[in-house]
Amino acid sequence: MKQLIVTADDFGAAREVNDAVERAYEDGILTAASLMVAAPAAADAVTRAKALSLPVGLHLVLVEGRPVLPAAAIPDLVDADGFFRTDMVLAGAAMFFLPKMRRQLAAEIEAQFKAFAATGLPLDHVNAHKHFHLHPTIAALTLRIGRRFGLNAMRVPYEPAGMLRQIEPKTGRSIVVETWARRLRKRLAAAGVFSPDRVFGLAWSGAMTPARLQGLLRQLPDGVTEIYLHPATAAEFSLAAPGYQYKAELTALVSQEVIDIAKKNKIQRGAFRDFLPPAKNLKVITAH
Repeated sequence: MKQLIVTADDFGAAREVNDAVERAYEDGILTAASLMVAAPAAADAVTRAKALSLPVGLHLVLVEGRPVLPAAAIPDLVDADGFFRTDMVLAGAAMFFLPKMRRQLAAEIEAQFKAFAATGLPLDHVNAHKHFHLHPTIAALTLRIGRRFGLNAMRVPYEPAGMLRQIEPKTGRSIVVETWARRLRKRLAAAGVFSPDRVFGLAWSGAMTPARLQGLLRQLPDGVTEIYLHPATAAEFSLAAPGYQYKAELTALVSQEVIDIAKKNKIQRGAFRDFLPPAKNLKVITAH
């Protein structure tokens, strides 16, 4: 059976994003969204999600964004302006080796889970901005803390390059990301946490055009697949990433041809919660 989760990331980043998520869920193939709890339009996103009964997960932000906690509580995670650091490699190394960084990281991750819980929305899934949850320390802390907040599904950004190249032969791949994704999948499986069989959105991040989305749906294999996008109703808005084709991604989600392909290929669409296997107890996860 072909099962598909279509997720919009950065929900709450701006009203333009929230507008697009609402339209894509009501008129397109979107099935879930990932909420940035400290983003400027998070409250508006929560209101809309409740009105729409939209399945929502937590989009952990630990890079290129504003934290939930005050800067004074996590001084080594933020810059002089109170925003998360952007040097992911150096910050990631410090998170792994320095106990004080791990303590601050754990505090912020817990604060984001608490902020999500305070919305009253059921937790559909968890992922992280820039896929920072591939970092082993972040993954372990997310699992350990998340179990108290109902975490039972997480994205593993493993993207089969072969499928992409059937659509666009010159599409590249990242061996580093694939290696860490395989390790994350094993960690989640050991913890009894569900993840889709494959994910698309990495190579074409911010550029999931109608043609690309149509191509993926035409060759979608059996099993659970997640496709994530970044739709918005405008090209520029608060927290917009340079070069992202936000409006094209919204067009892809509501394209009648895309909708027709999904129906023709008998693709079962849903959120993470719709494809969960029988419940399992999470195991105790250490910080490394």
